[in-house]
Amino acid sequence: MLNQIDEIQGIGLHLDLVLRKIQDAYLRKFEELEVDMTIEQWVILHRIYELGDKASQRDIVRSNFRNRATTSRVIGRLENKDWINKTRFDGDQKRFKLELTQKGRSVIELVLPHAVKLRKLAIKDLNVLEFETFLKVLEQIGDNYVGFGSNDEE
Repeated sequence: MLNQIDEIQGIGLHLDLVLRKIQDAYLRKFEELEVDMTIEQWVILHRIYELGDKASQRDIVRSNFRNRATTSRVIGRLENKDWINKTRFDGDQKRFKLELTQKGRSVIELVLPHAVKLRKLAIKDLNVLEFETFLKVLEQIGDNYVGFGSNDEE
């Protein structure tokens, strides 16, 4: 058991270091492109782009892995930059509809090709089986923490 503990001792550190490297690469690219944007803003702006006419704030909150308040603040900043409009859906006054403005579409057009290159860089020198295994392992690690604290299983 002790060897196993030693082998996994730095897992959080390793995950954090890799995540920071990825985020730094994106932030450097945004700066190079002269786009004043955070990673969270990019994730939400891109998700609105992907969802198109059906983009709702509720869907963004559900797919963003952030709480509602944080997501609302980021959406507010995107509105302040005039990259998105927030209105209500016709016939559904409970849901907010999110739409890219022309400025928002311009940001997507500028950044997206570079984001695709950065995504491809992540899997450079990995074959399909290695990448699929990596995703499976990450998913399992995440699943291992679901519900942690409710009964503190080891």
